[in-house]
Amino acid sequence: MAELRRKIATVDPVWDRIQREAEQAVQDEPLIGGFVHACILHHKSIEKALSYRIAAKLASNEMSMVVVREMVEEAYADNPSLVEAARADLVAIYERDPACHRFLQPILYFKGYQAVQAYRVAHHLWVHGRQDLAYFVQMRVSEIFGVDIHPGAVIGKGIMIDHAHSIVIGETAVVGDNVSMLHSVTLGGTGKEEEDRHPKIEDGVLIGAGAKVLGNIRVGHCSRIAAGSVVLEEVPPCKTVAGIPARIVGEAGCEQPAISMNHMLGPWKE
Repeated sequence: MAELRRKIATVDPVWDRIQREAEQAVQDEPLIGGFVHACILHHKSIEKALSYRIAAKLASNEMSMVVVREMVEEAYADNPSLVEAARADLVAIYERDPACHRFLQPILYFKGYQAVQAYRVAHHLWVHGRQDLAYFVQMRVSEIFGVDIHPGAVIGKGIMIDHAHSIVIGETAVVGDNVSMLHSVTLGGTGKEEEDRHPKIEDGVLIGAGAKVLGNIRVGHCSRIAAGSVVLEEVPPCKTVAGIPARIVGEAGCEQPAISMNHMLGPWKE
């Protein structure tokens, strides 16, 4: 067992750390032993653990856990970049969320992380022409997590959605890498047009709680959108916007606002 653990640690240090944290969690709280074993310790890789976790959350009387899990595992086998993105999202949450103290937490407890990983599977199905199955996943994610991401949306990696309640991301939205957003964010359209109608969020953007970004507009890289703002016009890179409708109120305040997670207006202080 020790030799196997050393090999795992060398090949996959992230998964090795998750397993060590899981073992410690069971030792600290034996009552969750069955739960942690089922979700983490019974699996040989992070993709196996994720497929189990997603299936456990999305399964219903309409589609069994076995079928959902097979669907997720097939997607991971066909597209390893889904697992790469899942790792990047995990690290992003650990680094940016002060309530996250272990890699284990997002997999077990954080619905924002779980919802995004389920969306990634739905998007894989969507681009491979399996729209009805993708819609099914979207429906279950909305019902279980309160997060509604259209499977046609394009979302990068290193994504953190904190709290994640009432997130809505439309069909033609594009979200870049290393974006952070809080609960009740909407990336929506402005009418009934069927073409490109949703926002394009570039890399490194921070979107505050309750912000609404509407229409086919671009939000420049490393910008900040203040909580509660309604953004109807394009946002230049590295700026802060606030208000209804949102207006530029200053610079972004730091090089990587999505990583610093500073939402306060005014001069940036380290």
